[in-house]
Amino acid sequence: MEGSPRGEAAPVPEPSDAPASGAAADLSPEELGRRRAALTELMDLMREAVQQDGGDLVVTDVDYAAGIVDVELQGACGSCAISSMTLRSGVERMLKERLVWVREVRGEVDESLDYTESASLGRGAYVPKYY
Repeated sequence: MEGSPRGEAAPVPEPSDAPASGAAADLSPEELGRRRAALTELMDLMREAVQQDGGDLVVTDVDYAAGIVDVELQGACGSCAISSMTLRSGVERMLKERLVWVREVRGEVDESLDYTESASLGRGAYVPKYY
C-alpha cells in the first residue's frame, strides 16, 4: 500500500467481507467499526509526529479479530538510525497500550528510496549524543 500525501489521513484497511469464523465470528459489525475508528484516530496522531521528520507511517494490513496490525515507516525513515526503535518503543507500545484488542504489531521500514534521497527528506530532529 502506498502512503498517502502528507497531511491526509492514511487509509486504514476495511474489515474483511470474508465469512467470519472463530474469533472473527464473535465480532459484531459495530465492534469492527469501533476498532477501525479507534485505530484510524491513533494512527493519525502518530503519523503527525513521524511526518514532522520527513517520514510517514501507514497501516498495511489489519486483522481486527486476531488483534494483528501491520505498519510501515516510509520516506526519511528509511535512512533513520532509530526507525526500528520508533516501531518498537513508539508505535507498538502506543497501539498495545491504547487499543486493548491489539495483540501484535508487525512493522517494516520502506527502504526503497536511495539513502541520500531518504536522508534529504528528514529535518534532522534526532541528534545522537555521544559522551
